[in-house]
Amino acid sequence: MIELDELPSNPRALIVYQRDSAHGDDSVLEEIRLLASSAGADVVDIITAFRRSPDPSTFVGKGKVEEIRERIEVDCIDLVLLNHSVSPIQERNLERSLETRVLDRTGLILDIFAQRAQSHEGKLQVELAQLEHLSTRLVRGWTHLERQKGGIGLRGPGETQLETDRRLIGHRIKMLNKRLEVVASQRQLRRKSRAKVPVPTVSLVGYTNAGKSSLFNRLTNAGVLAQDQLFATLDTTMRKIELAEYGDAILSDTVGFISDLPHSLVKAFHSTLEEVTNAQLLLHVVDASNENRDEYTAEVAKVLSEIEANRVPTITVYNKVDLLDAKAHHTRNTDELIDQVWLSAHTGEGVDALLEAITERLSLLHTRCTVTLSAAEGKLRAELYEKSVIREEQINDDGSFFLQLELSKADMGWLQKQLPQNSLCSLPN
Repeated sequence: MIELDELPSNPRALIVYQRDSAHGDDSVLEEIRLLASSAGADVVDIITAFRRSPDPSTFVGKGKVEEIRERIEVDCIDLVLLNHSVSPIQERNLERSLETRVLDRTGLILDIFAQRAQSHEGKLQVELAQLEHLSTRLVRGWTHLERQKGGIGLRGPGETQLETDRRLIGHRIKMLNKRLEVVASQRQLRRKSRAKVPVPTVSLVGYTNAGKSSLFNRLTNAGVLAQDQLFATLDTTMRKIELAEYGDAILSDTVGFISDLPHSLVKAFHSTLEEVTNAQLLLHVVDASNENRDEYTAEVAKVLSEIEANRVPTITVYNKVDLLDAKAHHTRNTDELIDQVWLSAHTGEGVDALLEAITERLSLLHTRCTVTLSAAEGKLRAELYEKSVIREEQINDDGSFFLQLELSKADMGWLQKQLPQNSLCSLPN
């Protein structure tokens, strides 16, 4: 049995795509090809199959296994990639029959994530997802996993190597979960610190390779890696942006989504994805040039719903209009707010409309007003400074303070209880 660490750095891969209908989907084939290339594999060929239901033993069936075996011998294949999530038994049986390493879609995505993770938290999250995936696959036919410990001086409680491996993986998973709990608590503290300063967060979300990082760089000049490949960036990045008619905001670039995203990854990256759920505004970036954009949009909405981020106000950003030979434009909803922006992160066309849309939405979150406090109300003035809501202050001749404030709805309600009626004057946003 060939193990993964024996594979060359750029293995020759054969993709197997089995559909359950008579008509295939070329976009699915293109996506698995991009996934394989992103992982570093050299895709030699693609074998397609049609079955109404997967074979319980090998997923593809006995006849297709023979066809794959012949192709492996002819093309000197190192790795077989299945564009499906298969059971551990099916994966083991295929490896036994083909005598070649077999990797399903989930394992392939996990491998890409392992290559892309750069931060300490990202590496912990990926390792946790990998171990949880591996723990269900300790059924491989390697004989050293099936032997009882024995022999003179080696007799023990009778635990098999397979059971030992499961126990060790279980211990490692517990340790990773504890480490991630610490990291999550640290992230929560940072989030609370940011909450004390009324700077809203805008998160970029979208299908992988939709151009989120390119748009992030265009808006922030951050220089984040942006390549035409799936999951080019993995770790969440945050930068400050300045909105001319509003002020400062924080823009975050998050991991891209994909169809059939492994649940273990969503679970492992939960603390990272909390940045999305806690954002005040989402920019859903869509590749306008992709003919399957509607299906990809639905997949993103599915993941957002799973992490309970579907309640966050969202602006849909159709990127790459330069590939459509179309002009940048935007549309407004029934509330006269910009809800769709068609732009090009590559050329910058339409970005001004996006900034206008962001400003519109964020302006709804805060109210600008003025208040005059007497010299005796120094405690209230100090509390306003602690909340970081004072934008400008003037001291009058009588020692009173004229303050220009920017308040959230909650802070506005609190301040109105502290002051005499009608002492707050609203300013136009």
